[in-house]
Amino acid sequence: MEFSSIIPQFGGALTTTIAFVLALSVIVAIHEYGHYIVGRWCGIKAEVFSLGFGPVLWARTDKHGTQWQVAALPLGGYVKFLGDADSASAGVDAETVEAMNQAQRRHTMHGAPLWARTATVAAGPIFNFVLAVLIFAGISIVQGKIKEPLAIGELRPSPIEEITLEPGDQVVRIAGTEVPDWGTAGAFDAFLNDLPIEPVLDYDVVRDGRAISVAGPYPRPPVIVGLAPRSAAYSTGLKNGDVILNVDGAPLTAFSELKDIVEGSNGKELALDIWRAGEVLEFNLSPKRVDDRGADGSFETQWRIGIAGGLAFEPATTSIGIGEALLSSVARLWSVIESSLSGLYHMVTGAISSCNMSGPLGIAQVSGAMANQGAGSFINFIAILSAAVGLMNLFPIPVLDGGHLVFYAYEAVVRRPPSARVMHALMSFGLIFVLGLMAFALTNDILCP
Repeated sequence: MEFSSIIPQFGGALTTTIAFVLALSVIVAIHEYGHYIVGRWCGIKAEVFSLGFGPVLWARTDKHGTQWQVAALPLGGYVKFLGDADSASAGVDAETVEAMNQAQRRHTMHGAPLWARTATVAAGPIFNFVLAVLIFAGISIVQGKIKEPLAIGELRPSPIEEITLEPGDQVVRIAGTEVPDWGTAGAFDAFLNDLPIEPVLDYDVVRDGRAISVAGPYPRPPVIVGLAPRSAAYSTGLKNGDVILNVDGAPLTAFSELKDIVEGSNGKELALDIWRAGEVLEFNLSPKRVDDRGADGSFETQWRIGIAGGLAFEPATTSIGIGEALLSSVARLWSVIESSLSGLYHMVTGAISSCNMSGPLGIAQVSGAMANQGAGSFINFIAILSAAVGLMNLFPIPVLDGGHLVFYAYEAVVRRPPSARVMHALMSFGLIFVLGLMAFALTNDILCP
């Protein structure tokens, strides 16, 4: 389902803005709800739960005395607990707290036991991780897992007319080579790499219980199944489902041929002939240098146009259980976290460009691009961004949740919190650091190609 069918299209900027605000609002709401609900479970009273900052557009107070509100600037949110001097829970409203008795102070953020404060602060990032896992699991359940043995679920549109392969065919051999199990690590990729690169290959299949031979496409044609936002391909107007017929007049059969041409282009402009729904279109684009992560985790700068390839067909799938989906989703979450930490490390050490750090404009652009690629891509992006937000908030920087947790760890060790003077100095430093980081990322959004 295309996102454009959900949101009226009054221009790309509007789609991008709506997608960004929607993604950010969901992630912030879940994060702040984690703080709120765990704080409530721990006996800490929340006075305000706000989605957004600035003038209040809508508000209501629930039976627990918490004001739920939507504010005019949808660029974040906060929970203000009883006794907080501000929305960041960085200081104490001394006048209010001093007027309380001991029992009342127990319901403030700063008067609650250390374990309660720790749980409340940690809950925000944890809820972001939980959201990511639930979304990944939901996607896995909807998509299912690849059937064994391999069967055709759906054929991608193709300009090749000789194809007689059909959905439902169980594939036994391609070009005389037996198809290995899909789940065997590396075996299926090795099988595909060894196939002859020809537009049409012989497929031995089982159809309606009969073994027959049919004509099928080369399994990895130069078809686009994914586009990287801010890439040359995306900016030029290429779309998912496009088949690249030739580059600079050289005909293509395999996606690997396209990859070789792009990597050897040295950034030179390329002329592409594209097949799209029966039409042949011409595009010109110039590859960009990007930091590409290899299978071993190392980064190498390569020329890229920003597309992902795939199979000439969608394999048939079968249903997946909730338990299996959750396990695979936890593994996916860890992969996102590990990739983020690795990228940050390589950026700090200078192994990759600092342009890989995006600010609000870059994230907004990615939001719009994912929305235009479909609801599934957009929802998956929300999960990835939620995991990133959870991870970022755990960094030990004052004003972030991780900074608060460091203060609590200090308090647990020395049996007293840091002094008000030290807290104020560290919070000021943390705020300046975060604002500087945001300014740097925003500069990247504007200046980086």
